[in-house]
Amino acid sequence: MKIFDIYDLDGVKVEDFSLKRYINLDAKLMVKSRGRHKERFGKAKVNIVERLINVIAVPGHRGKRHRIMTKASGKYTKGTNIVLDAFKIIENKTKENPVQVLVKALENAAPRDEITTIEYGGARYPQATDSSPLRRLNIALKNIVHGAHDKAFAKKKKIPETLANEIILASQNSNESFAINKKFETEKQADSAR
Repeated sequence: MKIFDIYDLDGVKVEDFSLKRYINLDAKLMVKSRGRHKERFGKAKVNIVERLINVIAVPGHRGKRHRIMTKASGKYTKGTNIVLDAFKIIENKTKENPVQVLVKALENAAPRDEITTIEYGGARYPQATDSSPLRRLNIALKNIVHGAHDKAFAKKKKIPETLANEIILASQNSNESFAINKKFETEKQADSAR
């Protein structure tokens, strides 16, 4: 069975060993779980394409500033159409399976270290911590979508074009990708906090 009856998932490989368990590539005709996976680590059971669609609908805020990031309506079909259009663009540009390109982009954009704040004696100190694989994947998805929204908001390009471009750049580990830049910035902050 192919995803959306278009893209075959048999040849898609996850090279990052830590993310292999959390990148779900189960073949489904329509990737829509309708919120069935609410238990702990339930996101690992949701197909990776569905998770991308869900993040497009609600991309989340940036840092501690709780501001509205997008004009997204939260409609599932709208997010699905954006992802399908982006996949067509990726397939035309790279001549590869777009799901494989997405998986490669997520592996490249997932930060390994982060910083957390520890309060000791009334003073706050940054402390470097290792990121769990599920959190690495969540951050990579969020950063890819944020980069696509930044390049499309109040610009001539549409969101499917910018999403496709962001996924391609992240899969190539390019510094022009917003997600790759955020990963390097996060890891650099963690290195300085060790």
